[in-house]
Amino acid sequence: MGTLFIVATPIGNLQDITLRALETIKNADLVACEDTRQTIKLLNHYGIKKPLISYHQHSKLTRIDYLIQELKNGRSIAVVTDAGTPGISDPGTVLISKAIEEGIKVVPIPGPSAVITALSASGLRTDEFIYLGFLPRKKGRKTMLESLAQEKRTIVFYESPYRVVKTLEELKIVLGEDRNIVIARELTKMFEEIIRGKIKEVITKLTPQNTKGEFVVVVEGER
Repeated sequence: MGTLFIVATPIGNLQDITLRALETIKNADLVACEDTRQTIKLLNHYGIKKPLISYHQHSKLTRIDYLIQELKNGRSIAVVTDAGTPGISDPGTVLISKAIEEGIKVVPIPGPSAVITALSASGLRTDEFIYLGFLPRKKGRKTMLESLAQEKRTIVFYESPYRVVKTLEELKIVLGEDRNIVIARELTKMFEEIIRGKIKEVITKLTPQNTKGEFVVVVEGER
């Protein structure tokens, strides 16, 4: 029986990968990745050559059986996401759950996470927080936003550049314009930016020039 390694990779700066992650990828028989075009850049940077197989939201159902069979045949597989830790708001969760169900050894190789990176630099409470992934786009969105009004823990979620301003406007209505919030974008990259302030202030700081890239939004809990 092989081993499934859950390997965290950089969220931007390629130097953030751990020595253990590099060694694990080098020793794996196969690398299952969200997007082979992204993963190959990392492997080329470190001179690593390994067979890659794409495993993403649209292919996961057809690839699970193959990957599980490879593990049962004794092959070791390193599963990676485009950036950060696999299984956090990506299809890796399904593969990991199936491997556990089949009695396959699962080994985490910890490293970068956009959620923890943003939270650590937010200046808001970190002793208790709630992570929401991506907010619903339509169904259940209004209900979820309204439920956050009474949440006392720090709230963390991902948002796309196309919806971030709209989301902040909605939060301003639900939480009040004076709630503290932190917006982190392009973390660890050249144009990394962390904007802190009250919701009404942060909205005014967002322009077409700095609403690019993926966002992590950190919201103060109810005081």
